[in-house]
Amino acid sequence: MSVPQAIILAKERGADLVEIAPKAVPPVCKIMDFGKYQYQKSREDRQNKSKQKKSEIKGIRLGVRTDEHDLEFKKNQAEKFLAKGNKVKIEIHLRGREKAHQDLARKNLTDFMRSISVPNKVEQELKRFPGGFNVIITPQ
Repeated sequence: MSVPQAIILAKERGADLVEIAPKAVPPVCKIMDFGKYQYQKSREDRQNKSKQKKSEIKGIRLGVRTDEHDLEFKKNQAEKFLAKGNKVKIEIHLRGREKAHQDLARKNLTDFMRSISVPNKVEQELKRFPGGFNVIITPQ
């Protein structure tokens, strides 16, 4: 059907001519109420969005001189976050002259990541930022 004929037919029915598949040859159009179509589409999108799994990024901040007991506590926290299905961002913060010992900071961060017993995978590799290093891990 030609476009002018389709527009006339749509006006007679009191509806709109809506282009469904513009890239098809020939383009596919439908005669329908466009406002109702938009409403149903937005409801469908909202429903799909509510069904998506939401994962939060939890943070753990370490220092170069963090004591073993504190590291153990933070390790337990990280394991708890991973067990709940959250992502964990582990940061090691460098202050003052600690910035000169970046190799030590990297080593501490990798040792901390190895100590975590919950199965995980690295989402974002070890990355330098102005205050130190960070890495993001996710549960497997």
